[in-house]
Amino acid sequence: MGVISRIREDIQSIYHRDPAARSALEILLNYPGMQAIWMHRVSHKLWMAKFYFLARCLSTFARWATGIEIHPGAVIGRRFFIDHGMGVVIGETAEIGDDCTLYHGVTLGGTTWKAGKRHPTLGNNVVIGAGAKVLGPITMHDGARVGSNSVVVKDVPKDTTVVGIPGRAVTVATPQSKEKSERRNAMAKKYGFDAYAVSPDNPDPVANAIGQMLDHMHLMDSKVAELCQAIQSMGGAVCTERLPQLDVGDFCEAELAAAEKRQQALDAFDPEI
Repeated sequence: MGVISRIREDIQSIYHRDPAARSALEILLNYPGMQAIWMHRVSHKLWMAKFYFLARCLSTFARWATGIEIHPGAVIGRRFFIDHGMGVVIGETAEIGDDCTLYHGVTLGGTTWKAGKRHPTLGNNVVIGAGAKVLGPITMHDGARVGSNSVVVKDVPKDTTVVGIPGRAVTVATPQSKEKSERRNAMAKKYGFDAYAVSPDNPDPVANAIGQMLDHMHLMDSKVAELCQAIQSMGGAVCTERLPQLDVGDFCEAELAAAEKRQQALDAFDPEI
């Protein structure tokens, strides 16, 4: 594919993923993500030709001009989009597939000073939210998504969304979740991926775990109460002291209030920003 065709392809990919884009000229002149990617493609060719010093000089200039640091050794696929871009860091041995999207403040970093593969590998259609850190020689498989400000240090399976520190899976690949994901992708022009943590169904894994534990405790309490009644009806003397009542009202109210705030944030979110 020629240079002009690649530029056109990149411009079209930005049109599809950023409703704020209004013209090709605006994208060429005012989208630092695209400028950084094209300077990286030149520096990467220099790097592969063993002109290491020139490659590093060009990548340093790109960082100064765009606020995006991409090591010339990184391998980047087609239709890669860096939205806003300021503060993005992509390490030397990082590998990025096709149709991936990174928001501002994302780091694809290493966790060791040893030579060799030490940065993440991203499959196709991976989306990483603002401020997220993906660290180490891990693999983000096709369709993986990372919520804002998460820290991911383990492999992420296909079509799985992770959030939190450390990153925990909140949605996994099932036929139902895939269908739901496809419906959301069809509505991308309305609200898109939750890169800014405004979606009401982006759950807190810790809160979910606590809720499941409370459900389990209530079920066990009821079972123990039934056992106590059965033993006492047979003449036994057990469970003579009443267990303290577990009040989860405050927790439930807090969760409902948080869900309502997330819904209000979603309703107020303007995708044109």
